[in-house]
Amino acid sequence: MSARAKSFAARLLVYAGASFSMTVLLFIMGYILVRGIPHLSPALFAWEYNSENVSLTPALINTLYMTVLSLAFAVPLGVGAAIYLSEYAKRSSRLVKVVRLTAETLSGIPSIIYGLFGALFFVVTLRMNLSLMAGALTLSIMILPLIMRTTEEALLAVPDAYREGSFGLGAGRLRTTLKIVLPSAAPGILAGVILGIGRIVGETAALIYTAGTVPEVAGSLFDSARTLSVHMYTLASEGLHIEEAYATAVVLLATVAGINALSAWAAGRLGRRSNDQI
Repeated sequence: MSARAKSFAARLLVYAGASFSMTVLLFIMGYILVRGIPHLSPALFAWEYNSENVSLTPALINTLYMTVLSLAFAVPLGVGAAIYLSEYAKRSSRLVKVVRLTAETLSGIPSIIYGLFGALFFVVTLRMNLSLMAGALTLSIMILPLIMRTTEEALLAVPDAYREGSFGLGAGRLRTTLKIVLPSAAPGILAGVILGIGRIVGETAALIYTAGTVPEVAGSLFDSARTLSVHMYTLASEGLHIEEAYATAVVLLATVAGINALSAWAAGRLGRRSNDQI
């Protein structure tokens, strides 16, 4: 087979895979929308949950709380670790290789294992009980490797000429990292944060063991609360409110799409601003 034929076959396989993935995604989204939209009602958005309206509003608010709290723990640690690995540590050192291998290993651990760890450590050992804080700490550990690896790749993608030019003008390593490297890598870093948000919003197993399933808005960080995904799982597992579970899935889908769209818009603005500054 000639090189041209191989290239055509590879391109055909890529197009076929992309088309199949898009078809599956559209089918899932269409199925959820068709099953869920007809069951969206004002009662489903009531402020207080009861056994009749099975309102999702408390779960939606708890989801926002959980997302913000988890990112507050994971993003500084992940970005800080990535900055050290890419800008300060020797790129060929054994420490860097060990940390990368550890992060990749942690990324492949099932979420139920994180949930059991969070239940044993945060809930039992640290006596946080089933709470928003225990769930957020567990989720921050889950998304930390993802944010760290994507941030490191974004930093390594910044051309070394930017660093050399900054050093040539007399700037130190810290100033170069904060003023030159980080702004240039901001879109890539934000992409990792978006992936982390998606995992937080869609997580169920780990939160059942750490945050609980109380269908009320958390009054404090140490109150038990359910998120949208846990709310949908609970309704579906009970078997009494399947239609409302599909309606909750529609709201969850819209929430994730809205967050991703907003993050993509912010990443585009950051990318244009960093290019203008450089």
